[in-house]
Amino acid sequence: DVQLQASGGGLVQAGGSLRLSCVASGFTFDDYIIGWFRQAPGKEREWVSCISNTYGTTFTEDSVKGRFTISSDNAKNTVYLQMNNLKSEDTAVYYCAKGAALYNYWGQGTQVTVSS
Repeated sequence: DVQLQASGGGLVQAGGSLRLSCVASGFTFDDYIIGWFRQAPGKEREWVSCISNTYGTTFTEDSVKGRFTISSDNAKNTVYLQMNNLKSEDTAVYYCAKGAALYNYWGQGTQVTVSS
């Protein structure tokens, strides 16, 4: 069975850092893109960043570029999202998802709360 296990969320003060992990299983990790999304209360889910496990190419949404870095350890089937200089507007549930042309499987989320 496909599984995506996100972890690493928590409560942090503004300006602090967190590293989220997404551990994947049940599919050929190297063949897919893994993306991070987030959903704040009362808002729609939004894309944050993604990485191609085939090519190592990364893309990051402009509002977090320079603060968030996505990386992948293919040997561990794990994608990371390093989040630095966190702001209150980064508060959300963060999800990882796998996809090719479209994202077709979502893991459970991990809560990130940034206090100001």
